[in-house]
Amino acid sequence: MSQTTIFEVMSGLCRELGAINLGQGFPDMAEPPEVIGAAQRALVERSNQYPPMRGLPELRGAVAGLYGVSSAEVIVTSGATEALASAILALVRPGDEVICVQPLYDAYLPLVARAGGVARLVNLRPPAWSLDLDELADAITERTRLIILNTPNNPTGTVLDRATLEGIGALAQRHGIYVLSDEVWEATVLDGSKSLSVLDIPSLRDRSVKVGSAGKIFSLTGWKIGWAVAAPELAERVAASHQFITFTTPTPLQWAVAEGLALGEAWFAAHRARYVASKARLVSGLSQAGFCVLPCVGTWFVTVDLAASGLPTQDEALAQRLVREAGVGSIPVSAFYADRPERGYLRLCHAKRGETLDQAVERLAGFRAGFV
Repeated sequence: MSQTTIFEVMSGLCRELGAINLGQGFPDMAEPPEVIGAAQRALVERSNQYPPMRGLPELRGAVAGLYGVSSAEVIVTSGATEALASAILALVRPGDEVICVQPLYDAYLPLVARAGGVARLVNLRPPAWSLDLDELADAITERTRLIILNTPNNPTGTVLDRATLEGIGALAQRHGIYVLSDEVWEATVLDGSKSLSVLDIPSLRDRSVKVGSAGKIFSLTGWKIGWAVAAPELAERVAASHQFITFTTPTPLQWAVAEGLALGEAWFAAHRARYVASKARLVSGLSQAGFCVLPCVGTWFVTVDLAASGLPTQDEALAQRLVREAGVGSIPVSAFYADRPERGYLRLCHAKRGETLDQAVERLAGFRAGFV
């Protein structure tokens, strides 16, 4: 496995070449002043010393209120990746099998390996990126301990519907399996619907750990404030793991996130509207330039179907050409696979200012013109 992620490689090339970075997922829009102001006040008006290991009661209460659970079910972590690590290390024993769904976040497999687990891989099926429950069932063995899900999914922007989650719940109950659901993109469902959580599925409620991210909710990716939410018995196990990873998370930022979560639905709707607009702008520009953009409802990303766009389908090689010849950074979707990758797709980040997106589209259109 490469020691440097594709995100670091492509971002490094963008810096070196002066390219537009639509690869790594971070916004370049104005940061929310209400939340930044809350952090500034917390630095001088509140404590900068250790908070409780499980997180500030105020933040745990705010997260509990967001999801309709009790504070006892919430563990605040140093980013969503630490929540994932805490859950995996709490639940997976050496030799256990863990089912991971590709394309996947690149931290899953190293964390499973660190816990001594053995990953078994199941693929979403393009172009709809659907999960085949029969294939998932076939991957289950007597050693299966955990299923890791990501919904809304990065990089595809698709979500698991109720029927699929209920099917996963039935399998988990039948085989005594836990579910870890990475739901960090829950606040960026951009079609007007609400992201469905494993916590909403009765058969999954007591055997799942949900992971969330303030960095994604507030577009402050460098804050690294996350949480794990689970039924009390599971939460105890996650907390026991968390205390020996980071133990606590920066106190002023916890205060700020607690205030941010109380801003109200109108604020969140307005914040989300920025990404509705940026996605529409990029999709429209790409479509007018002849690119085929696959349907998606969530995240800061869109996926381009290379074959349908009249482009070569070796996505990694094409991403290298785009950054060097067109001056636009992207991420090959094959980078989200450990085995049997889909190679005909590129991921582009739309969480950018309008002028950035327009310039990127102009460059991409010029590059595509050389093939059609």
